[in-house]
Amino acid sequence: MLQPTLTPTTLETSLIKLEPMNLHHLNGFCSAGNYPQVWQHMPINRCQSLDVATAWMTEAIDEMSQGLQIAFVTIDKKSNKIIGSTRLFRCNNKDKSIEIGHTFITPDFQRSYVNSHAKYLMLKHAFEHLGMARVEICTHENNQQSRHAIARIGGHFEGILRKHRRATNGDYRNTAMFSVIDDEWAQVKQYLLSTGRSLEEFNHVSS
Repeated sequence: MLQPTLTPTTLETSLIKLEPMNLHHLNGFCSAGNYPQVWQHMPINRCQSLDVATAWMTEAIDEMSQGLQIAFVTIDKKSNKIIGSTRLFRCNNKDKSIEIGHTFITPDFQRSYVNSHAKYLMLKHAFEHLGMARVEICTHENNQQSRHAIARIGGHFEGILRKHRRATNGDYRNTAMFSVIDDEWAQVKQYLLSTGRSLEEFNHVSS
């Protein structure tokens, strides 16, 4: 079976930058994520302390070094502050599928352009650079805000996966599964471009 070989890379529009995570981002990561509402559908607040955040980030950085994922911090380019985090992970080269997840956006930037810009960048990277056929986007069954946000950017709701994932505390979650496939990407891409604050913002991309 082919092994994932994901290479950390920076993706950006004129408004946000997705930068591969490193421990220099620790303080900004914690400041962006240490809000109870960010983690209400998760078993633990990953930003509740520097020790907890360091352990989570170190694990992500180690998996990046193995080519298993790309963990990003989301940076607001106007203020140059970290405003969240997201990842490309669970890459399956055999079936050409990958997942977008571990996403949070600090409350002040929720329901803004940030989610659309970030999803555009990662979907573009997945389909146009990694050659994926399917991108999955999952969230907790009860996380209605996240479900609406995924649907707005073109995610196709596939159903609820019961007892899909087990947390370290032993609790299971039911997962709302969304996907975008390569056959849909051109339409989803055009929709994201047409609903961006300006076309130029999306077109300024590096990878």
